[in-house]
Amino acid sequence: MRLSRYGLHLEVPAGWEARIYRRAPADPGELSYPVLHLATVPLPAVRGDYGGGVIEHLGSEDVFISLLEFGAAVADDGLFAHQGIPPLRPSQFGSGRLPHVQADVSAVQHFFSDAGRAFCLYVVVGSDGRRMVSVPKAGQALRGLTIRPAMTARSTGALT
Repeated sequence: MRLSRYGLHLEVPAGWEARIYRRAPADPGELSYPVLHLATVPLPAVRGDYGGGVIEHLGSEDVFISLLEFGAAVADDGLFAHQGIPPLRPSQFGSGRLPHVQADVSAVQHFFSDAGRAFCLYVVVGSDGRRMVSVPKAGQALRGLTIRPAMTARSTGALT
C-alpha cells in the first residue's frame, strides 16, 4: 500500500500500519507540520506525536516510527544539518532515549533535513534485547519513504 500526504510518500510494508496527518494549529497564524507514524502494531486514533499510547503496547519485536517535521525555516542548519534520512544501527538505541523509561524498550532520535525540510526521526523498538532483529526491520520500512519539497500556500501560510 502507498500512502502520500504533505510531500511525504511511503510504501507501507506488509504487516505495518501508517498514518500521515497534520494537527490543527493551536493559535491563529501558527504553522502546522506533518507527522508520519508507522508501526507494527495497530495505531490508536488518539496517540502522542512521540508514540504515547502506542509504545506501551509494543511486543519484543515490534517497532514504532515517528517522523515529525519542523519546517523549512530551520532546515539544513544546526541540529538539522545532517542531510537525508539517517541509517539506523542497533548500537544507537538505548532505554535512556525514552521520555519515560520502560523496562526493555529502546529508542533513538535523529534530527536531519531532506528536500529543504527539517525533521525529527524517533524510532522505538519493543525490546532492547531484540534490537538486532527489530532495528533492521525499521530501517527496511524507512527505505520506502520519499520526501518531496514542501509547497507553501502564500495566501494562508499553510503547508500543502
